[in-house]
Amino acid sequence: MRIIISPAKKMNVDTDSLPCQGTPAFIEDTKILLEKLKSMSYPQLKNLWKCNDAIAQLNFERINTADLSRSLTPAVLSYEGIQYQYMAPSVFSSDELAYITENLRILSGFYGVLRPFDGVIPYRLEMQAKLETDRGADLYSFWKDKIAQQLADETDCIINLASKEYSRAVSKYLTEKTRFITCTFAQEKDGKLIEKGTACKMARGEMVRFMAENSITDLEQIKNFDRQNYRYSRVHSTADNFVFIR
Repeated sequence: MRIIISPAKKMNVDTDSLPCQGTPAFIEDTKILLEKLKSMSYPQLKNLWKCNDAIAQLNFERINTADLSRSLTPAVLSYEGIQYQYMAPSVFSSDELAYITENLRILSGFYGVLRPFDGVIPYRLEMQAKLETDRGADLYSFWKDKIAQQLADETDCIINLASKEYSRAVSKYLTEKTRFITCTFAQEKDGKLIEKGTACKMARGEMVRFMAENSITDLEQIKNFDRQNYRYSRVHSTADNFVFIR
């Protein structure tokens, strides 16, 4: 089993809490992307990032001083988004850290796919960014099936807790040999299921924590998730879409 999650835009540097344990699988591809970003002007990068001046200036400086081998932070500690706050990996037990090391994978526009303790630097590059390279017009073209193949080599069952922006870099390339199960977190209103962005991020983080705390390897156990007032809905679920409603 592998659990896939999205990264977060906001990142930090933490070289003290826990040690890095590896190098990203596609570091040579990341070097290509870094060189491309370094060749771009500030206005070009700001347009690519679609952000305000303060964020653009911070990330422009990061790009131009970037060193992929120094001042590295374990990937799971580097992201500061809502999902990571609710996952709270910094307070995991040793057994829970061992669980996510084996089972959790973070998708990334810059690194492709990351194990939790792969060493990373702060960056800003969303998967849907229109960054043109020799491989195509965007990052989906750049990565093609590499991320999916890496995951398929590791497991025959993927639990999808990633956003659509990231999961599409995996799902479209998988064969029938690899089961792909999406977890959906929604509210029911007037007979319709509504997914709210912030609530979904919170639930995805809680789901990773729930799976780690219970060392879940049996798919049926996932359906016992009951945090944030969610309950598994047999009526709304399918074999490849586990729906949780609150």
